[in-house]
Amino acid sequence: MISLSLCMIVRDEEDVIKRCLNSVAGVVDEIIIVDTGSIDKTKEIAMDFTDKIFDFKWNDDFSEARNFSFSKSSKDYILWLDADEYFDKENKNKLKTLKESLSDDIDVVTLETNMLKKNNNCISFIGRRNRIVKRIKNFRWIGFVHEYIDVEGEVFDSDISIIHNKLKTVTDRNLILYEKNIESGNTLSDRDLYYYGKELYCNKYYEKAISILEEFIKKCIWVEELVDSLRKIGKCYLYLNDHEKARTYFYKCFEYISPNIGVLYDIAESFEIQKEYRKAISWYEIILKLENFSEFNLCECECIGCIDFNVNLSLCVCNFEIGNINKSYYHHLKCKEIDPQNACVTKNDEIFNNMKA
Repeated sequence: MISLSLCMIVRDEEDVIKRCLNSVAGVVDEIIIVDTGSIDKTKEIAMDFTDKIFDFKWNDDFSEARNFSFSKSSKDYILWLDADEYFDKENKNKLKTLKESLSDDIDVVTLETNMLKKNNNCISFIGRRNRIVKRIKNFRWIGFVHEYIDVEGEVFDSDISIIHNKLKTVTDRNLILYEKNIESGNTLSDRDLYYYGKELYCNKYYEKAISILEEFIKKCIWVEELVDSLRKIGKCYLYLNDHEKARTYFYKCFEYISPNIGVLYDIAESFEIQKEYRKAISWYEIILKLENFSEFNLCECECIGCIDFNVNLSLCVCNFEIGNINKSYYHHLKCKEIDPQNACVTKNDEIFNNMKA
C-alpha cells in the first residue's frame, strides 16, 4: 500500500478548511499546510489535524507556494487540494481503495473535479486534473496564477471525484496578479492570455476581454479553449447590448464542435434578452427535443439538471410574455418538479395562483 501526503496552500479559509480536512482524515498519512498570510482562525483549525504547518511569505506566485508545500512532504505520493474542496463519503472510500491498490508504476493519478451549485445543490463537471503525483519524481508547478503541474510518465485516470464548493465570492485577485505581471514587462504565455481574458470577463471588463480573447483565438490550438473563448466574446457583446454580434460568435462555435447544449442555450438566451421571445422559444425547444443530453457536449461548469431547469424556466417566462399562459404554466410545473425550493419557482407559483384567484 502506498503512503500519501496531503499538501495545501491556504489563506483565510476558516469557513471551509475543517470540512476539507475531515474528508481526508484517516486516509492520508501526512498533512502539510502552507499558510500564505491568514488573519483568521485557519491555522488554529488546521492544528487539530496536523502539526506540519508552515508560513510562506506571499509573493504573488501560486506555483512557488505550491512547490514549497510539495518540498515539505515525505510520503510516497502527494495529493493536493484547495481548502474549498473535499471528498464525499463515497469518494473518500474510493481514495482508500486507491491507496491499497495503486501500482508503483503509476506516476500520476487524475481525479475529476465537480462544482456544487449553491442555489440547488446541483453538481456539474468541471474537469479532470492531475491530483496525485509520485513524490520522488519531483514534479513542479508552473504559472504564477492558474498554475498547473508539469508531469510525465505513467498516468492513471481514476473514477474518484472531488467536490468544489466555493463559498467566497469572485474577486479581482487573479486579475490584479496578471496586471502586475504585465506592468513588470513580462509577456503572457498563450495559456496566461486565455486566463487573463477570462478574468477580465469575470470582472466585467468586457471590451478589454474581447480584445485579449481575440488575440488568444489567433494563437489557440486547443479546441476546448477556443470554443470557450468564442462563447466568452459572444457573452461580452451580449452584455454590451450588441445581440447580433454576440450571435455571430456563438454560431462560429459550430465550426469547431458538434451541437453543444451550452452554445444552444447562449443563442436562445440572446434572443430572450433582446425580447425576441418567439425566436428564443424555438431555440430553447431545440434543447428540450434532444433525446439524450449526454450525446451533446456540456460545457465547463454546466450540468444536465441545471440546464433542464434553466431552459424550462426561460420557456415559462418567454411563453408568458407572448400571452401563451397555458404553455408557460406547463414549463413552470416542470421547473417545480426539478427544483421545488427554487426562489424563482416560489415567485412564479404566487403569480399563477393570483391569476387563478
